[in-house]
Amino acid sequence: MEKIQLSRKAKKVKSPKKRSKKKIIGYSLLGVLAALLVVGTILYLMLKPENHFTNVPVFNPGQGTESENDEQKTVQLKDPIFNILLIGSDQRKGQSIGHSDTMIVINVNLKDYEYNMLSIPRDSRVYLDGYGYTKLTSVQYILQAEHGSEKGIQEAVKAISSFTGIPINYYAETSFEGLAGIIDTLGGIDMNVPFDVNISHAGKGQVITAGTHSLDGKTVVDLVRERKSLAAGEFGRQQLQKEALVGIAKKALNVGTITKLPELVKKLDEFIIETNLSHTDILSMAYAVQNFKPNEQIKYHQLTGKSQSLYDDILQANNSQFVVDEEEMKKIVEEYFIN
Repeated sequence: MEKIQLSRKAKKVKSPKKRSKKKIIGYSLLGVLAALLVVGTILYLMLKPENHFTNVPVFNPGQGTESENDEQKTVQLKDPIFNILLIGSDQRKGQSIGHSDTMIVINVNLKDYEYNMLSIPRDSRVYLDGYGYTKLTSVQYILQAEHGSEKGIQEAVKAISSFTGIPINYYAETSFEGLAGIIDTLGGIDMNVPFDVNISHAGKGQVITAGTHSLDGKTVVDLVRERKSLAAGEFGRQQLQKEALVGIAKKALNVGTITKLPELVKKLDEFIIETNLSHTDILSMAYAVQNFKPNEQIKYHQLTGKSQSLYDDILQANNSQFVVDEEEMKKIVEEYFIN
């Protein structure tokens, strides 16, 4: 009987081999967790704006067009404060040229969490070296026709930088279809419509009343394209474009969306035509924005001037052009867009 009891007790004792296996598994899991923690910490530190945005590209005012072999110039930043040019063009899928329909420069201050936005009128009268005077909207088309899509948009960025006097660090070009795709990927946005809008293009006749609306991509595109029916014309359209950007930012930085950002950023490749922003650039900006409050953090600016019928050297005919008040533009640029 004693022998039987001893053998039963012996069965209950774990063998040294089993104990060593469990220890190995335990240590392995701890090793994996430690490695993940280290990698996560490194990625976090790398994505912090003060670490990530230390050496950035720059298109300087007066830089002009350059040869195909010119390297992108860079500048070192003391603080994570830089300018991004957003271009909405009428370029279609499969095409390599388009007109700049929307141009907005944003001064992104990730030190003080302040964002200054400047809308640039598409019909602004501008001098393009080698071509003469024309509308700013035509510059992209001309330069892409000469240099191709990527190089052409870079030359257009230089021309816009030269026109405004703003050093531009990053640019992103999308189309109307791309904008709609971004909004639909986010699941739609809540957009403040500052005044009643009659969608007149394409014979729609739809009226969107003033107020905040939950909108899909197609409806937002209809809004930001509208200008003929607006009392303020182009300036009213610029306000709608600003509200659309605010709606996109609010949705993208929403607590429920922020965890999906890496996946959403990858999808941006489908909707962005040309950009010098990397995925990590976008993620660094997105993760840096804390408690986004657009009404407090965003300052919006529009350029003043007057519309005139002037000779367009490209079209070799008169057309309506917007002559910017250069002194007023200089004041805005020096105060809000020169870091």
